[in-house]
Amino acid sequence: MHRDNSAGNEYIKGIVCDVKNCVYNDADKRCCAKKIEIGPTFAVSSSDTICATFKSK
Repeated sequence: MHRDNSAGNEYIKGIVCDVKNCVYNDADKRCCAKKIEIGPTFAVSSSDTICATFKSK
């Protein structure tokens, strides 16, 4: 986890999130969840995947 010194938020380096209504998405499109889970296990392409960590605001 990395810390943004201006806001004090910790975020996962390298993760970009466009989901504006997720509680873990900060104003700079960074994921502030402690960890992320991607699924489902039967995905065969990136369009089949979802972020299982998503939590609506």
